[in-house]
Amino acid sequence: MSSIIIVLIILVVLVFIALVKTIQVIPQASAAIVERFGRYTRTLNAGLNIVVPFIDSIRNRIDLREQVVPFPPQPVITQDNLVVNIDTVIYYQVTDARAATYEVASYIQAIEQLTVTTLRNIIGGMDLERTLTSREEINAALRGVLDEATGKWGIRVNRVELKAIEPPTSIQDSMEKQMRADRDKRAAILQAEGVRQSEILRAEGEKQSSILRAEGEAKAAALRAEGEAQAIRTVFESIHAGDADQKLLAYQYLQMLPKLAEGDANKLWIVPSEIGDALKGLSGAMGNFGPMGGGSGFNPQNSGKSAGADGNGGGNGANGTDRREQPPID
Repeated sequence: MSSIIIVLIILVVLVFIALVKTIQVIPQASAAIVERFGRYTRTLNAGLNIVVPFIDSIRNRIDLREQVVPFPPQPVITQDNLVVNIDTVIYYQVTDARAATYEVASYIQAIEQLTVTTLRNIIGGMDLERTLTSREEINAALRGVLDEATGKWGIRVNRVELKAIEPPTSIQDSMEKQMRADRDKRAAILQAEGVRQSEILRAEGEKQSSILRAEGEAKAAALRAEGEAQAIRTVFESIHAGDADQKLLAYQYLQMLPKLAEGDANKLWIVPSEIGDALKGLSGAMGNFGPMGGGSGFNPQNSGKSAGADGNGGGNGANGTDRREQPPID
C-alpha cells in the first residue's frame, strides 16, 4: 500500500513538471528560440505557447526592445597623428531572434568591435579640428556602416552617438589658449567698434549742433538786422512826419557829441566836419531867441561887431575881433 502511494506521488510530480514544460508564457516584446533535439524548430512569440515536454527545449530568450549600450573610451588616431579618446553609445534593436542567436556568437561584442574598427577608419581620415566639429557626419557614417554589417545578424542599429571626444592634455591646453586669444581678439574688436561708433555719433551730434547753432545765429542776426532796419525806418518816418527843421537836427547832433567821448579807452576822438554846419544852425536858433530888448540874437560869426556897435560888448566889441574858438580838426 505504501509503495502504491509513493508511485502515485511520483506520477503527480512528473505530470506537474510536464505541464510546466508544456506551457510557455512569453512576455510582450520578447521572443524565445525552441530547439528539438538540438535543432532549431521555431520561435515563440509573446503570449501562451505549447511545446512538447522533454523533447522541445528553450534555447534563448531575447528582448526585442531597443537597447542602449555604452562602450568604454577607445583611443583613435586622427589624420594629423593625434590620439583622441572617443566614447560611443549605440542604440540597437533585435529584429530577428533566430539570426541573432545563430548568426553570431555574441552580437554585443560583435557590435562593439565593429564600432571601434569603423570609428578608427572614419577618424583616420579627419584632422583634430574637423573631428571636433563633425560629430553629425561621424555619427551618420558610423551608423551606415554598422547598420549594413549587422543586418545579417538580425539587428538594426537605430542611432550612434559620440558621447565624448577627449584630445590629449597638451592639445587641450593649446586649444584653451587659442580660444582665450580668440575671445580677447573678438572683445578688442567689439570694443574698438564701440569706440568708433561712439566717436561717429559724437561727431554727428557736434555737426548737427554746429549746424543748428549757425542757423540760429544767422536767423538771430537776420532778425536783429531787420529790427534795426525797422527802427531806423520808424525814426526816419517819424522825423519826416514831424517836419523837423535844421535847428532840431543841430540840437540833436550836439546831444550826441558827449556819447562819442564816453569810455576810458577813448584817448582821441574826431569831430566830424559837419559840426560847423550844426553850430551855425544852433547859433542861428539861439539868435532868434535872444534876450528881450536886445533886438538881436547871438551870432558866432559877427558877435564881436554886434557887441561893439551896441556898446555893451566891452573891450572885445570895440576891437571888433571874433574870439569864437574853432573846433579842432584832426
